[in-house]
Amino acid sequence: MELTREEEGILGGGEGETRRRMMELLVGLGKVFGASRLIPVASAQVSGASYKTIGRWGLAWLESLDAEVTVPTILNPVGMDRERWREAGIPPGFAENQEKVLEVYRRLGVRLECTCTPYEILPTRFGEHLAWAESSAVAYANSVIGARTNREGGPGALAAAIIGKTPCYGLHLDRERAPHLIIRVEGFSRGGTRPDHYGALGFIAGKLAGNRIPYFRGIMPVPDELKAMGAAMAASGAVALFHVEGVTPEAGRWQPETGPLESYIITSAEVRDLLKGMEVEAVAMGCPHCSAEELAGIARLLRGKRVRKPLFVFTSRWVLDRNRPLVDGIEASGARVYADTCMVVSPMMEGYSSVMVDSGKAYAYVPSLCGAMVRIGTREECVAEATRGFGG
Repeated sequence: MELTREEEGILGGGEGETRRRMMELLVGLGKVFGASRLIPVASAQVSGASYKTIGRWGLAWLESLDAEVTVPTILNPVGMDRERWREAGIPPGFAENQEKVLEVYRRLGVRLECTCTPYEILPTRFGEHLAWAESSAVAYANSVIGARTNREGGPGALAAAIIGKTPCYGLHLDRERAPHLIIRVEGFSRGGTRPDHYGALGFIAGKLAGNRIPYFRGIMPVPDELKAMGAAMAASGAVALFHVEGVTPEAGRWQPETGPLESYIITSAEVRDLLKGMEVEAVAMGCPHCSAEELAGIARLLRGKRVRKPLFVFTSRWVLDRNRPLVDGIEASGARVYADTCMVVSPMMEGYSSVMVDSGKAYAYVPSLCGAMVRIGTREECVAEATRGFGG
């Protein structure tokens, strides 16, 4: 890799041991992936935040660092709601260790919004280079905003945050953003009797695409639907960028044709087949974190109803604090809205043997990370399941 004189100085230890180690990590990644240089990033988003996933050795590594981030940096969801962890049944020992993780990130200068939707908070523009780690956020940034980031590992994203740069390879390059396959969706339409489920569509598409870039035809999703679709593809596959004809900002750059590219069809019937009924003990929504619009939709569905099964809704504290009336409306039903965490990274869901979700990402992760059977449904179906048997 070609380094500037300043970068060489950091690598030589001239700006402290932690910055040397972080530069060494970035240079190593760059060499592995064939990057010729480092490029500045506008922001970073760091995973490895929940004590459930990093454990004591991850915490020990974080505690060994002594530097501050140099670009705006947001933390991924942690393992508990920082204000209501007792109510959620989080063990005190876990909470103590989670607070240690948060304290380290605070010392490093990372913003503690603790969300998988950093684009709700950080101004992010078309063409900007980023170093984001959360897979669903990476898919959204690349696809919906048109920013540029690879799917960083937690240490790599933190190194980029501290140095302010990342290796220039992969999705930072024009040539690496071209589609690899075409997916035509048949039967999705607005205004139908059954809402289209973009999370379920993404779950199926992710298995087809793997780590390739799909180009979709036949759908017209809005931003929250794009969020759900991308998150699911990142979980069931490893999709970090997708294009939707007539919708996403870079789709017009490409006019892919069948023949040179593999082509697939996904029908609405296939998506409906995924939405199978199963008795569940609890219902969880908000993976990725709910937007204000999604909270409003849940509040409308719950108006005048009471939950008969535990219903958990997850969002960022940034969104929660700005939408208290919606949160109060949801909780009037007996449901609970939690910030800072989600059903995937928190131990609070481990007490249930079966969970219903509205998310293709959660559908992919809940069995392995929470040890529960999982059912996927639309937002409407999730609320209906949680309130089933309510008579007025």
